Amino acid sequence: MKNIGNTSLDEFYKQAVDFLGKDVQTLLPPGIHKEIGHFNVFDIFETIRQVKQKQVMPYNRRSYYKISLIRGKNRAEYADKVIDIEHNALLFASPKVPYHWFPLDENQSGSFCVFTDAFLIKNKSGVMLDELPIFKSGGYPVFEITDKQAEEVGFLFRKMQEEIASNYEFKYDLLRNYVLELIHYGQKLQPPRTLHPNQNAASRILSLFVELQERQFPMESPNQRLQLRTAKEYADRLAIHVNHLNKVLKENTGKTTTEIISGRIIQEAKILLKQTDWNISEISYSLGFEEVAHFSNFFKKQTAVTPLSFRS
Repeated sequence: MKNIGNTSLDEFYKQAVDFLGKDVQTLLPPGIHKEIGHFNVFDIFETIRQVKQKQVMPYNRRSYYKISLIRGKNRAEYADKVIDIEHNALLFASPKVPYHWFPLDENQSGSFCVFTDAFLIKNKSGVMLDELPIFKSGGYPVFEITDKQAEEVGFLFRKMQEEIASNYEFKYDLLRNYVLELIHYGQKLQPPRTLHPNQNAASRILSLFVELQERQFPMESPNQRLQLRTAKEYADRLAIHVNHLNKVLKENTGKTTTEIISGRIIQEAKILLKQTDWNISEISYSLGFEEVAHFSNFFKKQTAVTPLSFRS
């Protein structure tokens, strides 16, 4: 049974060894075994050159976070979204969202860093990654940036590369600061509404609704089953009237509760159809449909194609 790839750090380094032709010990940061969590930084040009010779980067969920400065013409794919990048981009990837990106021209440069949530644990840096707007559900993970902004971000990556190779005793504390600076740089690029929600009852309801929804994903096994599928089920879990939930979501997102729920189910359905070998019945069951026909009709109504057509 083929499940969606969930690339661990061990698998990431196995791929890196294959791509770069280096021993894994030369890729691991000095002294990282003494740290809680993991961090590393890479040059994109060297990585891309090797990837082009061997294979494209896999499209999957990763069990680590990644921030990339991409300079050149590229394409990024997040679930069913395709984003063409003309010049420079800052890309944020989390374990929750599967993505794939690949270069569209020969002029590629930039850097990327990988790290685990444990690297920024609360008792070290005062933050939890899931609390940060840049990694929350619904956030925009790809930003096209100017040459000036790319230089500013590139400077931070150069500081990372210099520091990770240094003998400074507290270098990982400094590297945490650089990672946080990158995260805040990206968050400043988001719309103000995303960064500064009103702390009122409506915003709390919206936040809790999103949390309830995302807690159900990803679907990692055909035996896993979606529990919340209707506006009333969400409202009951939140202990509010369904009409109030509908009003809050419509006013804050411009969409009905049903539209939001259906959109997220369709997004997951597309991922399962493309990235697993589960049959249609298994996908239908995992997404909470009692009959395959109901799932097929729902999918076609939302996308104008059948599940089988989309898979092929």
